[in-house]
Amino acid sequence: MSHIHIVLHEPEIPQNTGNIARTCAATGASLHLIRPLGFTIDDKRMKRAGLDYWDKLDVHYYDGLEDFYAKHEGAAVYYFTTKAQHRHIDVQYPEEVFLMFGKETKGLPEDLLFAHPDTCVRIPMRNHLRSLNLSNSVAIAVYEVLRQYDFEGLQVEGQLTTHIWGEGQL
Repeated sequence: MSHIHIVLHEPEIPQNTGNIARTCAATGASLHLIRPLGFTIDDKRMKRAGLDYWDKLDVHYYDGLEDFYAKHEGAAVYYFTTKAQHRHIDVQYPEEVFLMFGKETKGLPEDLLFAHPDTCVRIPMRNHLRSLNLSNSVAIAVYEVLRQYDFEGLQVEGQLTTHIWGEGQL
């Protein structure tokens, strides 16, 4: 089974991080937060978006990029950016992968992208828009990795409950 790590570099908007936490809880992905954060973990806006899932998460905190890299030397890291030359779906992700996303207002630092051009990927979109919402981008990325591993470890079939409709109702 693949193990996915979502890395947020200096996230600014608590609702996005809350939504991402919920995606991590639903998929079994780990969440890595690189400080500084633009909010506190107990922010009420984040609680509304996903803090009720916080106890179901594997969360890690870092005091900057250097701290992150020191603890994950040699890790397979893919950098999601609108500036990449490669599409996110053209990569065969390794079983253990770190998917890194930048802050909402600026993305990832350009020097970081220049240092890793072969592992920078983008989610295709129309060129006149700035970017997708961060939590949407994370969900797209996580589910692409999960798709490549046939959603191993996840419930893939739901079950409808029995419902008797009255006449004239759909």
